Amino acid sequence: MSAVAADREDETWDEFRELVTMKPAELEKWLGTEESRDAGQHKDGGESTGHASGRRIVTILRTARKDLSADDYAHMRKVVGYIRRHLAQRPSGDVRDTRWRRSLMNWGHDPLVNSPR
Repeated sequence: MSAVAADREDETWDEFRELVTMKPAELEKWLGTEESRDAGQHKDGGESTGHASGRRIVTILRTARKDLSADDYAHMRKVVGYIRRHLAQRPSGDVRDTRWRRSLMNWGHDPLVNSPR
């Protein structure tokens, strides 16, 4: 692996670990709820993009860093991008029971949690 690729992986790893604030078991439990399944955009009535991403995030979080694939890093970059874009659209007021928060949680980020795992 080139030094540039290694640097990009390091940056992706750091950003992902900073923005994904939910622990694997916590995210997995959330994904099992009706609120989680209802959040996000659904294609043809199926599973939402965020819900499917959440399942992949659980797998990534449970994988040793040395065993992550290029596809895993690509998904991690997608997660980082989504979370950053979504955070910029934060609604005003109390976000505890909002579609915005539920969607973010499907992507592993609970905006009510201030510190990374």
